[in-house]
Amino acid sequence: QVTVVESGGGSVQAGDSLRLSCAASGRTLYTMGWFRQAPGKEREFVAGIDLITGDTSIGESVKGRFAISRDNERYRISMQMNSLKPEDTAVYYCMARDFFARIGTTVQDYNYWGQGTQVTVSS
Repeated sequence: QVTVVESGGGSVQAGDSLRLSCAASGRTLYTMGWFRQAPGKEREFVAGIDLITGDTSIGESVKGRFAISRDNERYRISMQMNSLKPEDTAVYYCMARDFFARIGTTVQDYNYWGQGTQVTVSS
């Protein structure tokens, strides 16, 4: 059984920063990262990191503002979110997968998910 737990969400003002964390356990994992979902919208790829190569991928809508990194623990990652905008408001879901492949940008590319953490950005 794979467990994925994210934390760090909260309510902030536009221009503020947040750092999300995610820890996974239970199986060898090759990719971890984040999607987000706002009400009435599709779940959107935000960022991913290849745990083998260290390569990262950042979604176009957050490129230049968000960054993903691997922490000292093997299956623990962080995402630094700077210059937050109201349109960043969403539930952020940590994801992981137990197979190796190029970082994908669709929900179907991943097989383990956390319960989500709410990020709310006010004007």
